Amino acid sequence: MQGMDAEATTDTVGQMVGQWGRERPDLDASPMLVVGRVFHLANRWDRALRGPFAEAGLANGDFDVLAALRRSGEPYTLSAGELSRTVLVTTGAITKRVDRLEAGGWVTRSVAEEDSRGRRITLTAAGLRLTDELMEVHLSNQRRLIEALNAEERAALGALLAKLATAED
Repeated sequence: MQGMDAEATTDTVGQMVGQWGRERPDLDASPMLVVGRVFHLANRWDRALRGPFAEAGLANGDFDVLAALRRSGEPYTLSAGELSRTVLVTTGAITKRVDRLEAGGWVTRSVAEEDSRGRRITLTAAGLRLTDELMEVHLSNQRRLIEALNAEERAALGALLAKLATAED
């Protein structure tokens, strides 16, 4: 089979590629070894990382908004449009998330000085504390998920993923 590596059959994705190689040897299914594994890991890791956010009362995606505000620096304020671009979701999705976060006391909305139609979203003191606490837990969980790789392997994988992320579609 074209592009098949020695470890291809060690996981579910590798087994699928092996099956395609048997059933359709004319096809090179080796891209699945990367793309399929990335999807599989993303789904598995998403489930593994959600727990602390749910325990804190955050819905899926809420922490992304809190983290974007926190890393923006003082005064921890962004517009809905800025949040949308930073979190990579629509402004409608941002509005729903901000509604939940405002109800939880983690953010406030205010009228934008430069445009009275716009709103600025700001972390509250409680939101700042929660974000800082959860960020420590989140990074610890991420370290645990990649602990099978040594520092050199993590750096190499990070560089390869960055190359894929910045490649033109």
